[in-house]
This record gives sequence, C-alpha cells and structure tokens, in this order.
Amino acid sequence: MSDSESVYSNYGVYEVNENLQLFLPNTEIKIDKIGENAFSYFRKDSEGKVIEKMIPVKSDEIKLELAPIRPLNHPARRTGHVFLKFDREIYLSKNSAASIFVHCPIEIGIFLLHGSNRESLDWVTCNPLNSRFGLYGSPDTGTLCKYAQVSLATDYNDSLPYVEGVMKIIIENTLSSGQTISKVIFPITDNSLYYEDSKTIIDGIKVTMKKRAVVNIVDVKTTSVETDWTASPTWEDTTVSASLEMGLD
Repeated sequence: MSDSESVYSNYGVYEVNENLQLFLPNTEIKIDKIGENAFSYFRKDSEGKVIEKMIPVKSDEIKLELAPIRPLNHPARRTGHVFLKFDREIYLSKNSAASIFVHCPIEIGIFLLHGSNRESLDWVTCNPLNSRFGLYGSPDTGTLCKYAQVSLATDYNDSLPYVEGVMKIIIENTLSSGQTISKVIFPITDNSLYYEDSKTIIDGIKVTMKKRAVVNIVDVKTTSVETDWTASPTWEDTTVSASLEMGLD
C-alpha cells in the first residue's frame, strides 16, 4: 500500500463506543455518541455534500461495516446493468478462449450491524466525475447502463482502492472466424463483491460469442469467485436472471 493509501480507512467492521472517524479519498465520515442510547452520523463526500443522521440504539455501542458495493447508486439509482468499454480491443481467433482481468468501478457502503443482520445506512462514491450513464442499443428500446471505460488488470491484487475492483472475464469464441470484442454489457446485481484491507474483487463473467440462427451474438453469464476474502453485504436486491445477450459488432 502506498503512503497516500495508508492514511485511509480499511474495509471491515468497526465497533464504536464513543466516536469514530473514517477517511476515504476526498470523503470524511464521523460517528459520535450523543447520548446514552444515541449516536450521530456525519458524512461529507467528494462533491461537498453533507449527510447527517441520528442513530437511536438499545445498547451503549454500535457496529458499522465499511465495504465495497456495486456501482449503481451515483448519480442516481436507475439501472442494474453495467457497460464496460475496454481501453483496447480484444481479438480471439476462431474456436478459441482467453481469460482477462479488468478494472470495474465500485462504490462504498456503510452498514449498521445487528447480530447477523446488516442494514444499509449510507453509501458514497470516491470517483463521482467518472460515474455516468450509457445506453446500449437504440434510444427507444435500448438498455440503460452505468458506463465506464476500463483498463486491463494484471491480477486480483491490481485493484484501485476505494475506486475500482478487479473482475475476471472468460471470453470464448465458438464462431468459425476470428472476432474482436471491445465492450461487455451485463446485469451486475448478481455479482458479489469481496474485500481485503482496501482491495476489492468482484464475481466474474463468462462471455461466449456464438451463432443463433443467422445472427452472431454474445452471451454473458455470471461466474462466482473462489476466495477467502470477506464477502461484502448486499446493498440492493438481486435480479432474477444473471445473464444477458448482446449483439456482436
């Protein structure tokens, strides 16, 4: 971890008896005990927005968990799909397959812990300028997505703390000719996130280029990560289906 990262708070569970300060890039969070059974919550984010809440409790302490979450809340909760545009095209010969690691944007959730239950208290993004929407398809029938231009990663340890996690993508070309792929669109609501210290990894996807009738398509399905890192709590509901088909161009 670099010196600049070492001043920031790690992901994990925090027990608060009196007060706690959490530091993220351009974001500050404070929790203070204001009474026998009450705590205050203060957050100032990278855009200067201030959130203040009071938390009544039944005991004299609270537990919070700071964890990476899916990048679906900023600037507004409008979609469960993600549009990842690769910074370079990927070419696969006919009947071949490859595995790559890519960076994927994340947000950060703050959760209240009650035994085994985790309640969503607040969320932040440490990279608001690069949090935007994109449309895949036509204006009338296209899919609204969270859009990000992403770069290749070397491995799971190559995440950008507090801003991007790492995802493994398996790409399979079952077609009879070489193909180039420059983007992938998929519902991320069934991809779990995992953390260790300030790093994040995300469940992967399998991308299969294949023919359906006379049309070449891309089938995208979620794949689970095998890891001993801590699983992040779920911020939002999952979808019914963890797959998506998109056109091949």
